[in-house]
Amino acid sequence: MRILAVSGSLQARSANLALLEVARNRAPPQVEVVIFDGLRRLPQFDLDLEATAPVLAVEEWRSALSASDGLLIASPEYGFSLPGALKNAIDWVIGSGELERKVVAVTASVSHPDRGRRGLASLLEPLRAVSATIVGGEPIVRGASFEEEVSALLGALVAAIRTECGH
Repeated sequence: MRILAVSGSLQARSANLALLEVARNRAPPQVEVVIFDGLRRLPQFDLDLEATAPVLAVEEWRSALSASDGLLIASPEYGFSLPGALKNAIDWVIGSGELERKVVAVTASVSHPDRGRRGLASLLEPLRAVSATIVGGEPIVRGASFEEEVSALLGALVAAIRTECGH
């Protein structure tokens, strides 16, 4: 089983990327967690860009999604919403279908339990537009139980993929 992992933060050393690395390191043997770091290469959503030729960064994003059984998103909250780069990435695949009915786990690495909730709520809206099956949706507080909570979310994602896709 292949799970594509995406951080909504473009920072090289973000807390959300660290969360995805924990998921990759704690994945069961039959599960491969692949971290996609190409959001920064995606141009602003504009279908006219594809009118004459495919856009390589967009093709890489679509291919990575197509090759995955599920998606794990760890995203910060920016201005009570999701990051623009993440929304842009979702926009690029709404019409082409790679995210349609995909099983998607969402979370945020946070320093306090009250943080990240509005960003995650904003993230759910475009995922609902593609009829994604949502797993999780709560932030994970960095602390003593962080790795166990990341593992539990990954386990819930794997279980949902097995249920939805018959893996």
